[in-house]
Amino acid sequence: MYTNIMFDLDGTITDSGRAIISSVEYALSQFGIIDQPMEKLQTFIGPSLFDSFRREYEMSDEDCEKAIGFYRSIYEAERMYDVDVYDGIPELFQALKKKDCKLLLITSKPLVFSEKILERIGLADYFDHMVGPKPSDHSSDKKLLIEKALIEYKLNKGECVMIGDTKYDIKGAADAGIDSIAVTYGYGQTEEMKEAGATFFADSAREIAEILGVEIW
Repeated sequence: MYTNIMFDLDGTITDSGRAIISSVEYALSQFGIIDQPMEKLQTFIGPSLFDSFRREYEMSDEDCEKAIGFYRSIYEAERMYDVDVYDGIPELFQALKKKDCKLLLITSKPLVFSEKILERIGLADYFDHMVGPKPSDHSSDKKLLIEKALIEYKLNKGECVMIGDTKYDIKGAADAGIDSIAVTYGYGQTEEMKEAGATFFADSAREIAEILGVEIW
């Protein structure tokens, strides 16, 4: 049914919690903000940093920009590659490519970072296309990124599915008019993804494979 498979990165392909959270903690420390609850820090995984600093700490636009600068100074230099690939993801990619599916990365992380991470962990070559913002683009709207892929690569909506771990991925898919698979092993909340209109739910890469009609082990 689906031949164009769109994947989020953080919390879907990679467990990037250590890298992101430790970089957020460093950025916050530059404002004298320390010892923050893990539940609050985890909300930074998924949406744009700008939106997260503004939402969680009511920062001004100027302070959001400063916080992002602090974050990226340590993230790019030391933390970016401190990620783990979720179990079964490489096998899932292999199975989908054997079925002649097109794989697309749809991420709110700046594309320049996403490309480097996927190259380092050996998964970049599986992707036919990658769509993500420039470092200066602070939007968390996955709908815009999905629509960009639909238009630029002339994709049939009925053949597309978005796979992600947060309400931003699921709502973006619904707003763009495509189906979605909400993964529950990432950092999002299952109830939020349900409310956002998830088409399917998957607890593992194996369950994603079952939904997509492939076998991985």
